[in-house]
Amino acid sequence: MSLLQEERNIILSNEFVDNFDFAEVEEFVKNASKDLFISYNFKTKNKMLVQPRGGFPTYNKMFALYEYFVDANVDVLPCTIDSNTRLNDYATSQKMLRLSEESEVDMLNGYPLINHGYRTSRKMMTHFNKPISLRHGTPDARLLIETAIASGIFEIEGGPITYLLPYSKNFPLDKAFLYWKYVEKICANYSKLNEPINRESFGPLTATLVPPCITIVIQIIEMLLSLEEGVKSFSVSFSQSGSVMQDIVTGNVIKRLAKYYANEIGCGDADIHLVYHQWMGAFPEDQNYATQLISMSTVVASMVGADKIITKTKQEASGIPTKEANAETVANTQYLLRILNGLPSFTDKEEEEILTAEVMAIMEAVFNDSADTLWRKAFNSIKSGIIDVPFSPHIINHNNMITIRDRNKNIRIIDRGKVPIPDRCFEYEKSKCDLTKDTTSIVNDIIHDIGIMQ
Repeated sequence: MSLLQEERNIILSNEFVDNFDFAEVEEFVKNASKDLFISYNFKTKNKMLVQPRGGFPTYNKMFALYEYFVDANVDVLPCTIDSNTRLNDYATSQKMLRLSEESEVDMLNGYPLINHGYRTSRKMMTHFNKPISLRHGTPDARLLIETAIASGIFEIEGGPITYLLPYSKNFPLDKAFLYWKYVEKICANYSKLNEPINRESFGPLTATLVPPCITIVIQIIEMLLSLEEGVKSFSVSFSQSGSVMQDIVTGNVIKRLAKYYANEIGCGDADIHLVYHQWMGAFPEDQNYATQLISMSTVVASMVGADKIITKTKQEASGIPTKEANAETVANTQYLLRILNGLPSFTDKEEEEILTAEVMAIMEAVFNDSADTLWRKAFNSIKSGIIDVPFSPHIINHNNMITIRDRNKNIRIIDRGKVPIPDRCFEYEKSKCDLTKDTTSIVNDIIHDIGIMQ
């Protein structure tokens, strides 16, 4: 028995899990409708795919949500997992699910996929014949991904860095790398039976003053970790930053360098896609302003040539959005995308050159680490501060890099910490900022930035 199969048997022996029939699951994946695979939709639909967020605890409410989304012309359905499952606490999810079913009050903030089981969930996940994206935030997602694929969910978001540094304080990063290595192998193996299972990294990270070079480096590393295990369809992503020009530059550089580094490891045959998140920071309470912010996100997504856009709602500032608000955003985004067809492309060549140099310098430092595998190199690079995510709660993250906005709302690095930003790039970054301010004023600017769109 292989080590992978031994690990699989241990993972699936959990008391809250269906008895897996792997022969039946493989037959299901082999014969599944190609429309369920987002990788197939990327190839065949000549448009940017639109995906909302959403998840309810009970089967009936989740089904009703999908019905509403389909009526709103959604391209990709979401399956947001509840926070107990994200922490692998299936016992609490089970209890809260039963309370939700008995009281009609939602006691969970998402769909507890493990507790519903793959046989039950598959009926819903295949009913609408649309691709479904799994959104969760789980460092150890091995059981969740086994259950998701058996249920008919063929797009998996997350990664060892992007689902840990923004969300966790203590979960061991080296374990996260190894757990996600298992996920990549499973996705790669099932991909051989039909269309590829698509893996998608989570680019927004902490969504707070993250400079584009850090976002791109982490996206590329998670992509390479996935491709080296055999995954053939991968989506890099980033979110609206607040600067239209910086987003355009970021989009151009991430697309170009993702392909470059995929080729560097001999995986140039993989399909690489770009996903853009509508604004991930604090939303304005005025719903008219929120609508404008969402519309602007859609314009930027069109300008960067995204393959998929993930939407927000005008209700973000007031709590969990209703299905009606989500559906309205989907319909409005689809309408706006039809208007925006044929936008000319443009960029800022100097900004592109600076950002490219920053990314390649960090990637070179990662590759130069003496460890024998890429995941160990990445682990060491985070541990040593070569990769530093601003405002990460995780204890391993250095949090020494300091960023502020310049007068054009671009995110700039004013303290590089131990991140190997080349001197000329660092001087360029600082030259765009007003550094004559005292420290208190700069700190106040950073705090103010959290609510910059409010």
